[in-house]
Amino acid sequence: MSTISVPLSKEHQERLDTLVKQGAGSSRADVMRKALDKFAEEEAIAAVLQAQREPILRGDLRVLARKMRGK
Repeated sequence: MSTISVPLSKEHQERLDTLVKQGAGSSRADVMRKALDKFAEEEAIAAVLQAQREPILRGDLRVLARKMRGK
């Protein structure tokens, strides 16, 4: 496991300490690890939702390619 140093504003530090006091994690580091995991999860969900909005192409690939080129 590696350690990084991240400058935090006073507001971020206070929020972090509040989250620890509220039991969101056992320490500042624990809360930050959980926050990173949550962020990664949200990004993965957003990617899936974006992929679902993409058009579905069906049929002969040559015909589809001509349509995409405008021919």
